[in-house]
Amino acid sequence: MTSPADPPNGAGASGPGLKLLAVTACPTGIAHTYMAAEKLAQAAESLGHSMKVETQGSIGAENVLSDNDVSQADGIIIAADKDVDRSRFIGKRVLVVGVADGIHRPERLIEQVRNAPVYQGDGQEPQRGAASAASGGGKGRSVTYKALMNGVSYMIPFVVVGGLLIAISLALGGDTTSKGIVIPDDSFWKTVNDIGSIGFELMIPALSGYIAYAIADRPALVPGMVGGWIAAHGELYDSEAGAGFIGAIVTGFLAGYLVLWIKRVKVPKFVQPIMPIIVIPIVATSALGLFFIYVLGEPISWVFERLTDWLGGLTGTSAALLGIILGLMIAFDMGGPVNKTAFLFGAGLVSKNPEVMGACAAAIPVPPLGQGLATLLRRRMFDDQERETGLAALFMGFFGITEGAIPFAAARPARVIPANMLGGAVAGAIAGVASVEDNVPHGGPIVAVLGAVGGVPMFFVAVVVGTAVTALVTIALMSLGGSGRGADADAAAAGAGAGAAEAVSLAPSPAGAPVLAGVGSGGGTGAASGAVAHSSASGAVAASDATAPKAVSVSAAEPRGGGKAEAEAAPEAEAAPEADAAPEVDAADQVLSGYLTEQTVKERLAADGKDAAIREMAELLAATGKVADTAELVRAAFAREDQGTTGLGEEIAIPHAKTDAVTAPVVGFARSPEGIEWGAPDGTKARLVFMIAVPEAAAGDEHLRILALLSRKLMGAKFRERLLGAADVGAILRVLGEIE
Repeated sequence: MTSPADPPNGAGASGPGLKLLAVTACPTGIAHTYMAAEKLAQAAESLGHSMKVETQGSIGAENVLSDNDVSQADGIIIAADKDVDRSRFIGKRVLVVGVADGIHRPERLIEQVRNAPVYQGDGQEPQRGAASAASGGGKGRSVTYKALMNGVSYMIPFVVVGGLLIAISLALGGDTTSKGIVIPDDSFWKTVNDIGSIGFELMIPALSGYIAYAIADRPALVPGMVGGWIAAHGELYDSEAGAGFIGAIVTGFLAGYLVLWIKRVKVPKFVQPIMPIIVIPIVATSALGLFFIYVLGEPISWVFERLTDWLGGLTGTSAALLGIILGLMIAFDMGGPVNKTAFLFGAGLVSKNPEVMGACAAAIPVPPLGQGLATLLRRRMFDDQERETGLAALFMGFFGITEGAIPFAAARPARVIPANMLGGAVAGAIAGVASVEDNVPHGGPIVAVLGAVGGVPMFFVAVVVGTAVTALVTIALMSLGGSGRGADADAAAAGAGAGAAEAVSLAPSPAGAPVLAGVGSGGGTGAASGAVAHSSASGAVAASDATAPKAVSVSAAEPRGGGKAEAEAAPEAEAAPEADAAPEVDAADQVLSGYLTEQTVKERLAADGKDAAIREMAELLAATGKVADTAELVRAAFAREDQGTTGLGEEIAIPHAKTDAVTAPVVGFARSPEGIEWGAPDGTKARLVFMIAVPEAAAGDEHLRILALLSRKLMGAKFRERLLGAADVGAILRVLGEIE
């Protein structure tokens, strides 16, 4: 029997005949996932190996690797910028790199996988290949990004479910009392509220646990979740307030790296089987829990007490100053010690000085309302999951649930927290100056609706102005370095980044893993989501195709173990016929499902710069009558470029926009023989330029399928050559008609 560590039969240092597998994935799951798959398949064929590639894109996993595939494989390449389950690859050589390396260095990866480490299946991460390091996608940055986004992604459902159930129960079953909005213990809505509270309490452990899981796999899940629970329950370390989501991020990373360190400890062979399921979780959970309670807990309690004393000393000073300070504190950590200090301070003075609680009540809803408003004002800056979370945040904000903004703050702390604090300070200051009173220890518009607020008009002025400030500052800060997680400064601050390839993703933002980690978090997960976050399909282009993309599978050699080889078809891009032999097509009906027509094809671009080329392409699309506002289309395309270049490399650029300036999806194509500098990762100038525009409302798997097919087809050098060499518009349409 051949050991995985030995060279495969018939495959020495340079011998052909390897049976390889690959998995490709990028945070957005659109262009780069399929480009890497096609490049790896082509490289394997040219080197005489067989390869099957599983793509984990926005439309789901395709060409999924079976147990039989894995058992017969000589090596597995994972070219991904998000987490890929490796438990199925135990005992196999596994090479882990970024998706950019799959696109630009496929031959090198195939050579490196011969000597890749054997994955042991104990949560140990296979080392990233040298190619990844060379490309700047260092392991530390990538792990930090993906971990934060992973945690954010798993946390969001808890926030939404728990927050909405609490809000609904308060709205339909709550009574206004001197103790706040109270639901009678024997009512149906009390049960609903309790269920929502359970979901909400699990939010912080989920964030911490899945950050740890992304770093060190299953053995880190329990210590991460337990650590998050401890962080959220201040009574365990004599604090009236828990450490909140910031504490959960700390415990998540501590748990993850603690487990990694424990794994490096050499133990007797008979102990190894129980290490990941018994020894590591127990040791890591105990160590982390005791460390947080006895080391980190005391400073948190000290901060809480000192802040309370400090606020007490401010009573009687300027109402505006006190309102600003309370607003800043309320919006800072959204449930952590700073937030709770301000809230409990205001609640304790409800009967004596309701103006203090009035300032708190105005600031409490600002973070979720502001973040929700930001997702409505600049939808393209956020991925689908974030936009859905934004709607939930608006609802939670109305009911005074500040935690509705936590997913945004966890994904982009360096941008979201300052915006939240500024809006909270403005709301608190306005409420303080106007002497707004709140007679119950609760906040948000709901308390005014239920009649617990004195000075209702100015209360709403404070909330509205604070919300607008938070939304506008969030958008401004995101725009400074690119709105998507792929350019998120938070990820950079955390040492996270998704790699240069995702900077040109065809979707804007995330998370995380879950953006969101920096996430976008998109993550830089920072989303670098993140973000490029993740993210997702918010900037995806539209086109419709009911058929799924063809699986990428190449076999050019005799399978191991003997038997007759069943050679599969080579990639379409390499096996396609010459232009003269291309079949005739009805361009209006068949080229990219009719979205690209003779009207939207131009043989030669006059522009010699990117901005001018985008304007020229927009005018080309306008000739179809589907563009209601050409200037707005150009502006939207420029805004997308600000997030990260759409130059994909290989002399290709695909500028795109999702805007209501177009009334229906439309795709254009033009050539630039001299090439246009587009900032592509590989330094090539764009000679093949596609522009895609869809209305804001356009979305769905069909659009992503067309984009995946387009990206995949363009990876074929012969296909690109024929597209460049096509004699006229008709010939160009015939070549493009092969994309199906």
